[in-house]
Amino acid sequence: MRVLDARGIAYETKTYDASGAFHSADEAAALLGVGAETVYKTLVVLREGAARAKPMLVLAPAGAHIDLKKLANSMGEKKLRMATRREAEHLTGMEAGGISALGLMRPANFDVLIDETARRIETIHISAGVRGVDLAMDVNDFVVAASARYVREMY
Repeated sequence: MRVLDARGIAYETKTYDASGAFHSADEAAALLGVGAETVYKTLVVLREGAARAKPMLVLAPAGAHIDLKKLANSMGEKKLRMATRREAEHLTGMEAGGISALGLMRPANFDVLIDETARRIETIHISAGVRGVDLAMDVNDFVVAASARYVREMY
């Protein structure tokens, strides 16, 4: 939220579970009372065999299942893998289920990718950096704030 406030970007904070319990993106959509197509989960993806390569934060709609081969082809990469929960938490400094592309301590160390289907919606719901809290904001504002780029083939 500090990033958005500093840039004068409008958003709405939505708490859907103050207990901080883990919820899938589908569950978060139901608790928020919004369509699952507007809730985007953030996944940490690593380039295989490239020890110093930037990790990726991949944002996809709640119900989507990432196809790493398709994503690798879209990115011009040989092979990708999902980070383990431990790796994701270590790299981002955030707890799984609350990882946000906007709350990174070192944002330049990540490539932020978002599924192109986000172009079809006006408002996106993303994690605020903690479990149980999402931010609702204009998709284009998110793309700018997160320095994200759209990806065509990922599932």
